[in-house]
Amino acid sequence: MQLNSLSPRTKNKKNAPVGRGGKRGKTSGRGGKGQTARAGHHIRPEVRDLIKKLPKRRGHGKNRARSVKVNRIAVSAVSLAALEVAYKAGETVSPASLVSKGLVRRAKGRAPIVKILSTGTLSKALVIKGCTLSVTARAAVTAAGGTIYGEQSRTVHA
Repeated sequence: MQLNSLSPRTKNKKNAPVGRGGKRGKTSGRGGKGQTARAGHHIRPEVRDLIKKLPKRRGHGKNRARSVKVNRIAVSAVSLAALEVAYKAGETVSPASLVSKGLVRRAKGRAPIVKILSTGTLSKALVIKGCTLSVTARAAVTAAGGTIYGEQSRTVHA
């Protein structure tokens, strides 16, 4: 065996040149004229045209509902009338006890922010912890002989 008798296992086949006369003439396999005949052409996606026609909310991400105050826990309002029915005199009213009595629902797996409103009347002395009270509800609780501990410092509007 000598070097001149060796031959490659696979043929060294080149792709046929296109667009220089010969069997592939005129459009050279590129179809019609215009954008589709050009190298690197892109047909505009229809979805993009639909997105352009939708109204935009500028400055708040793609969807305002999900990008503004995402982790905020909703405030649950509880009336004095509901506390009058659910609690006995001297009991402690807290977000956790309100959840256990079924007056408010959990928010994102934990006890919600609670605001006590002055709808109805209160005749029992209750101990209120960790809840926000409206001005008139605070007056009603203290007038009934109740006490307020650990009221949330930030103002919450229900």
